[in-house]
Amino acid sequence: MTKKPEILKGVFAAALTPINEDLSPNYKNHAAHCQWLLDNGCDGLAVLGTTGEANSYSVPEKIAIMENLVANGIPAEVLMPGVGCCAIADTVELTKKAVELGASGVLMLPPFYYKGVPDDGLYAAYSETIERVADDRLRVYLYHIPPVSQTPISYDLIERLLKAYPDTVVGMKDSSGDLENMTGAARKFPGFAVFTGGDQLTLGLMKAGGVGCITAVCNIAPHWLKELYEGWDGDKGLELQDRMAQLREIIISFPQIQALRAVKARQTGDDSWRESRPPLVTLDLAKSQELYKKLDDFGFSMPDQTLAAAQ
Repeated sequence: MTKKPEILKGVFAAALTPINEDLSPNYKNHAAHCQWLLDNGCDGLAVLGTTGEANSYSVPEKIAIMENLVANGIPAEVLMPGVGCCAIADTVELTKKAVELGASGVLMLPPFYYKGVPDDGLYAAYSETIERVADDRLRVYLYHIPPVSQTPISYDLIERLLKAYPDTVVGMKDSSGDLENMTGAARKFPGFAVFTGGDQLTLGLMKAGGVGCITAVCNIAPHWLKELYEGWDGDKGLELQDRMAQLREIIISFPQIQALRAVKARQTGDDSWRESRPPLVTLDLAKSQELYKKLDDFGFSMPDQTLAAAQ
């Protein structure tokens, strides 16, 4: 009998995707970064999400990224790959591959190109995907990120999906930035695993019954987020949350993905980390130095990750 995945919880990085000079994924650097994240506090890895620039990659490229992570030693069970695409067939193909590899869950955007579609349309898209995948091992975490997708996931939609697929639709990443929305979901749907996409909201969500965080800043601060996750209900909970909120404010005072890449480049000594796929533009050297000074003045430091780790 096939073992069904456990419901995920804890600290997850919305992992960056390093690239080569020709803009192809750098599989070795990706695996080294993911292993560093796991070694320094992460319980899991949300690869191929917004921070991973998933929508800048084709379906075959995304499949190769997943396969190469596993081939390079990243345990499949810690993965929560982003699989949501505008085309149902693409979402199905990616989801099948994630399940085949042994991922414990997938993070699924709704089809996001057409705006203002009713819940009936979104329900049909999710339902069709689940029915086509047709695998008891599938665990879907809905991806609610209306500031980017402009396609929100309502409580009514969640309720319909839970009623129809109670063993398959098991959680959500809420990147709305709206604490009330995510705490409301945690309270309204007991057992539904709600993650926050915002470092600054981790404490508030955990108090309401949330299960953890999936964040971009985790790419450079998994150790700090782990301390917060483990100590949110202790004497230092507010202090740990404030520290993460301040770090996030420094990062988002620059273009976030490019800032995180610049920090990884300084940490590893590998300038290829600075590069993104177009249309994102590399953070220039002057802005990078400004970022580094802000981080140094704040007292932020990262566990070492040298170039040797990627060899």
